[in-house]
Amino acid sequence: MTKAAPRYDRIAFVASANEEAEAARKELAARYGELSVDKAEVVVALGGDGLMLQTLHRLRDSGTPIYGMNRGSVGFLMNEFRVNDLKERLAAAERTVIHPLIMEAKDAAGKSHRAPAINEVSLLRQSYQAAKLAISIDGKVRLQEMICDGVLVATPAGSSAYNLSAHGPILPLNAPLLALTPISPFRPRRWRGALLPDRARIDITVIEADKRPVSAVADHFEVRSVVKVTARMDMNSSMVMLFDSGHSLDERILAEQFGY
Repeated sequence: MTKAAPRYDRIAFVASANEEAEAARKELAARYGELSVDKAEVVVALGGDGLMLQTLHRLRDSGTPIYGMNRGSVGFLMNEFRVNDLKERLAAAERTVIHPLIMEAKDAAGKSHRAPAINEVSLLRQSYQAAKLAISIDGKVRLQEMICDGVLVATPAGSSAYNLSAHGPILPLNAPLLALTPISPFRPRRWRGALLPDRARIDITVIEADKRPVSAVADHFEVRSVVKVTARMDMNSSMVMLFDSGHSLDERILAEQFGY
């Protein structure tokens, strides 16, 4: 027996702080009605990828699906904006479940910090001097010393963002992998990163932390002057995204790799 497609009648709209996105929110709310986010069956996000990232964080572990429509600049995670047939598009949309990374960072004062990251966890040099980092995977040292501007750990959902700009690989959304990508590496010169199982634990230790300070960022959450950072995927946490049929995130990732 074929399972009936879900119908979404209770809709909440969120919009970026720009005139185009806010105008779209008002038009859609007038046509389809509008509820608060906590009472809705689905949230429609109007803006760009930045708004989608914020909304995913806001609704993490709620089970409420998010359907984005592009009223921003990039919109890689967004569907095409159209006012007509919204409920039909929602009913036909494909569901994508994603999991975040968890960053655990210890700073120079000995304080511990913890934050989720949907796109990536990145370490970046804070001063004019390059960072020196040691990298361990599941407790085994794999790089005793890397001299670089930084390094990042990207999820499949985030592999087409900062990771791609740093010449990291684009990962299919359903691939059980993480991308470990250096940022402007100086030594070792020929190391271009690694693909890791998505259940790997990545420990990054800052060498000469006083002389070469490093910050750590989980999406928009930053910790300054870190001495050690751990990143791992949290399989117990999830978010649901909706994409138009035939225009899923997997399809977008494939399209990006072939340059169209």
